[in-house]
Amino acid sequence: MEGLNSAQEQLETPSYTDNLIGTLLAIFGNLLVSISVSVQKQSHVALAGAKGARQCYDTGTWWCGLVLMLAGEGALFAAYAYAPLSVVAPLSAVSVITSSILGFLFLREKWKLKEFLKRYIFTFLGCILTMGGMFLFVMFGPNSHEPLNAENLVKHLIGWPFLLYLLLEIITFCLVLYFYKHRHAHYLALILLLVALLGSVTVITVKAVSAMLLLSVQGSLQFTYPIFYVMLVCMVATVVFQASFLTQASHLYDSSLIACANYVFSTVFAIGAGAIFYLEFNHEDVLHICMFLLGCALCFVGVFLITKNKKKTKAFEPYVTMDMVKAIPRIHHVGCAVQPDYNGSFSYGALVNNDSVTPVNIPVVKQENLAVTPGPGHPYRAEELKKD
Repeated sequence: MEGLNSAQEQLETPSYTDNLIGTLLAIFGNLLVSISVSVQKQSHVALAGAKGARQCYDTGTWWCGLVLMLAGEGALFAAYAYAPLSVVAPLSAVSVITSSILGFLFLREKWKLKEFLKRYIFTFLGCILTMGGMFLFVMFGPNSHEPLNAENLVKHLIGWPFLLYLLLEIITFCLVLYFYKHRHAHYLALILLLVALLGSVTVITVKAVSAMLLLSVQGSLQFTYPIFYVMLVCMVATVVFQASFLTQASHLYDSSLIACANYVFSTVFAIGAGAIFYLEFNHEDVLHICMFLLGCALCFVGVFLITKNKKKTKAFEPYVTMDMVKAIPRIHHVGCAVQPDYNGSFSYGALVNNDSVTPVNIPVVKQENLAVTPGPGHPYRAEELKKD
């Protein structure tokens, strides 16, 4: 009885220090990931304008971006061990704000004040709303969580709320995947719904693996329990499939639209997964829950305004567009010019000018020799053919 009471007290004890550590790690991790993406993109742009063929991994800038990305992902992974899932997941809006600021700095364009305000007023408004929303859901988010050892994870895994949630998620995933693959319904909402359904499982497993690793470092080894490896395999598998669906979406839709919709879908499903699997809102009052939801709504509106203001880039179409002809590939994607450069040769199109080849003298045939000579299988003579 005493053990049960102590466990209940441990469950209900607010862990403000752990939440603060997790929140700071999540903010720092999202900052590093956003900076790393910008650094690697700058490396690719520099290589595209440089002379000579060089691979991206031959430059120090690309490796610097990779190190920053690994550090950022590591900080995000550690954040799930300290803070509740419902607080860490929406903080990915930090990367959206950072990307917009870095994009503005990298452009280095000179604007007049009126043109500047007209161009970026919605971006600044979106950043303010997003920061205000993050403040609200961090301050009013869940402030208590239990230690996630193997026994507690198994208890949550076999609980009827999660089993019902998992059943509905599997049915929804199969239906959406059927329409996407067999009905060719390549709508962005369906693709990102698949990503969000997988992402809800990903955040559950990431938090479980991260918390069990933290307990193992603190002295309570969790590697001997099968649940650790089950969560690890599910985490890796869902991350791989999420990356695959996001890559397919990036081939069909604009990146700013994907970023906005994916943030909304992923955050909603991540909060739902934390509420159902980890019971993060069981000890929260109505006021805290309403303020938390208000903060999330402000973040959604802010991210929409930030991504809405991004300038859409159009693909460069040199000379002739081959999109409408199914039998001819898009030559400009392969790197071949449709109209070749003039280099002193008068060859046209894709034909090679053989100016260096010695021309062959064609014998001149007289007009009188142009009569049709009847072959052995033709009974007609030349005179008969001329009558027509």
